[in-house]
Amino acid sequence: MERIAVVTGAGTGIGAACVGALADDCTRIVLLGRRIEKLEAVAAELAASHAEVTTDCRSVDVADVAAVRGFVDWVGRELDGVDVLVNNAGSPQPKITGGLDDVAAAWESTWRANTLSVVLMTEGLKPLLRRPGGRIVTIGSFAAEMGTGSPAYASAKGALETYSVTLMRELGREGITSNVVSPGYTQGTELLEGRMTPERHERLVAGIAAGRAGEPDEIAAAVAYLASPLAGFVNGRVLTANGGTYLSA
Repeated sequence: MERIAVVTGAGTGIGAACVGALADDCTRIVLLGRRIEKLEAVAAELAASHAEVTTDCRSVDVADVAAVRGFVDWVGRELDGVDVLVNNAGSPQPKITGGLDDVAAAWESTWRANTLSVVLMTEGLKPLLRRPGGRIVTIGSFAAEMGTGSPAYASAKGALETYSVTLMRELGREGITSNVVSPGYTQGTELLEGRMTPERHERLVAGIAAGRAGEPDEIAAAVAYLASPLAGFVNGRVLTANGGTYLSA
């Protein structure tokens, strides 16, 4: 039987790294994102290292109800269930420059991109997850624990931890696990593209015990463990992958 994974936001950064990390345990990986050319580049790279793994690239805005519904219908027609769902897609909080209308717009767009997108994809695919053995792994953020960064983004990521626990309670006895990987400051992601000054980099690294930023492959390794058959007794947890992050003076 095929072991099938779905990865959202799979075209760059942590999502792309997850595709590679899952290839050892999965025989088919569905890559989701809004830019098909990015997905196809990741799929081509995987084909060079794991020729035995089948890939499907689908352009889907996971924060759009109609787009998610269309994808779920496709999965129902084309695939024999889903073993692993990695909810990675997300985006930073836009800058707030105006009054309350601007605040509301920024919070709504941030929650739609980072929280509602996860809920839509998870609820849509929930009936198609393998029982037993299904794995839901959601990418959170150390901002949720540390209270740092943009407040809408930190709150949206924090909500994912609560949602994951509700999934654990609902699906645990069916053999499905739901966990969160909470990365710290990670280089090589579009989330920080154009947003990381040398001064901010130094400040963040000063608060990391490892003395450096993380790499997407390191986050993906944590995801791969929680997505593996060996992680069946780990459920409703937040696995931090942040190099030992603490609040610096």
